[in-house]
Order: sequence, then structure tokens, then C-alpha cells
Amino acid sequence: MVTIEAARKIALSFEGSNEEPHFEKASFRVKKKIFATMDEEKQQIIVKLSEMDQSVFSGFDRKIIYPVPGAWGRQGWTILELKKIKKEIFETVLTASYCQVAPIKLAEKYRQK
Repeated sequence: MVTIEAARKIALSFEGSNEEPHFEKASFRVKKKIFATMDEEKQQIIVKLSEMDQSVFSGFDRKIIYPVPGAWGRQGWTILELKKIKKEIFETVLTASYCQVAPIKLAEKYRQK
């Protein structure tokens, strides 16, 4: 399980990341591009992943990590259930999301080699 506070802290730990409102949710951005949004009421984080990453991460457990229904999901937006996800997996998925939208020089600092 990952708390809202822990999720926020991890999202803001990436270089150049900041939090801004996005409609009724919080969004986490790098260079004005959203890599995650947080729905505190539903205890969910929605992240932007590549098609490949979305497929791999969703394959672990579709009750914990799954595509947003419809067109948004086909574009890589993926829901993470904070009440069910392990911290290590959350950090890995959030890092992949950050790297998906961050400029190359920032993303290279976090990509696994």
C-alpha cells in the first residue's frame, strides 16, 4: 500500500517535477507535461506509460494496474490502485511514467540500465 502523502513525495522527488491542479485532481508535471494525476478520493494515481510498459505492468495484476477505459487508456494512461500496490512497484511504474514525458537528459538520470 502507498499512502497519498507517500505518492506525492515520490512524484515530487524527480528532478524538475512539480505539482499543479488539473481540474479536480492534482497533477505532477515535468517541463509542463503531465506524467501523473492523483485522485485522492479514489486513492488512485493515473500515469502516462508507453504501450509496451502499460502491457508489461498491467500484466502483473489487472486489479492493481490497468489501462484507463477507452481512448485515454489506448494512449497509455494507466490507473494504479494505491491501496493495493507495493511501494517498490509503484516507484518503478512512476519512474517509467516520468521518463516517458521528461526531456531526454532528465529521463536518462532515472532510466534503468
